Amino acid sequence: MSTAYTDFEFERRFLVRALPDALRDAPSLIVQSYFLSDGGYALRVRVQAGGVDGRLDAQSDPADVLDAVRDRVDFAAVTVKGPSAGGTRYEAERELDPLVALELVRRGGARVVKTRYAAWIGADGWSLDVFGGANHPLVVAECERSGPVTGLQIPDFCVTEITDDRRFSNESLAVQPYAEWAAEYAQELVRTGPRFREDFGENTSIDAT
Repeated sequence: MSTAYTDFEFERRFLVRALPDALRDAPSLIVQSYFLSDGGYALRVRVQAGGVDGRLDAQSDPADVLDAVRDRVDFAAVTVKGPSAGGTRYEAERELDPLVALELVRRGGARVVKTRYAAWIGADGWSLDVFGGANHPLVVAECERSGPVTGLQIPDFCVTEITDDRRFSNESLAVQPYAEWAAEYAQELVRTGPRFREDFGENTSIDAT
């Protein structure tokens, strides 16, 4: 029996308050549309412009951003996802012709726009997503591996773990943006305090700068 983890993703995700400027490296501007977002299931079309630093803010409209970078899109894909459980999620991604993907994103779905930075921190590569538009000023740090993410070195700029908090999934953010519930979540975090999962092995903190 094969032990390959084909079409599954393994990741842990964290809320970030302030991303160090030194880590704003290797940017990719991403605009994606969710044509399905229901109970953890999602159907997404993504277009990506590598090397483009969006420097997004609350006024960054996904459709306008898409029009501005359409000639610089160098990757596009359609992705089907299942619900996340313990940092593991079914994910099947297939590449699309960028011109087709651009039209799909332009014509339908609930959109999300973000700039993704890539950084090597400790023993792992990290994706650092800075959201624009209705999800500004949300910043999410994500560590993804080819197998379960255990024994993780967590950067010190991570505030709390959101791995299985569906509110922070991109498909949820597309239909219920962060700006609509950020104040309520901030109060929740004050009441509960930060949480870091201990069932993935021992966590350690690392100075990311």
